[in-house]
Amino acid sequence: MRVHNKSIIVTGAGGGIGEGIAKRLAAEGAKVIVNDVNVAQGEKVVKDITQTGGTASFFAADVTQSTDMQALVAAAVQRHGRLDVMVNNAGWTHRNRPALEVPEDEFDKCYTVNVKSIYLATIHAVPEFRKTGGGCFINIASTAGVRPRPGLTWYNGSKGAVITTSKSLAAELGPDNIRVNCINPVFNPTTGLGADFAGGALTEERLAKFRATIPLGRFSTALDVANAALYLASDEAAFISGVCLEVDGARCV
Repeated sequence: MRVHNKSIIVTGAGGGIGEGIAKRLAAEGAKVIVNDVNVAQGEKVVKDITQTGGTASFFAADVTQSTDMQALVAAAVQRHGRLDVMVNNAGWTHRNRPALEVPEDEFDKCYTVNVKSIYLATIHAVPEFRKTGGGCFINIASTAGVRPRPGLTWYNGSKGAVITTSKSLAAELGPDNIRVNCINPVFNPTTGLGADFAGGALTEERLAKFRATIPLGRFSTALDVANAALYLASDEAAFISGVCLEVDGARCV
């Protein structure tokens, strides 16, 4: 049990990578708050976890709203007595298209979901971490912030912001024993955003184009990312902060 009794929030955990992270952490003993804006999906993840002996509960919150984020953090403290780890997984992308064709509202949403949520998580979780002598943020960024793909310019920029912000926070919050790390997954076609990343239906032709850029020859899975999150959340990573762990089959080499 590598994260036994740790109180952990996973945002955007109603499906995809977030669901995988929540289930993996719960299987290793964590008390997980499953967060999502989709109540039905979030509650299904909780049911899956509890039916296999794990500890989890659902909390609906929009991570782009300060009052919601504050309530989410408070729920973890109320239910578990403390907050140990905050996994900022919730994310969004505009559709793959030329930069000049991305509407302003899609640009705004990209930065609000991907970047502002990190700001709000920091504002509300850090005081709780300080009360208990430390904590851990795990921010799900992307290889897009390291090796950008054409057609995803504004998404790439938002994930680059997550990476830089995480490194800066690691330096600033280190004296409080608060660790901040990133995970950079490569393309995963099974997430709800797969078609938007690819710019259309996930035909074999489109998939082959993406797969060809990954030296290990396959896409990332939710379990790949979840295993990385498990390590960073565990005490095994007690001296790991300010790093970006690429889960990408050597895509960024």
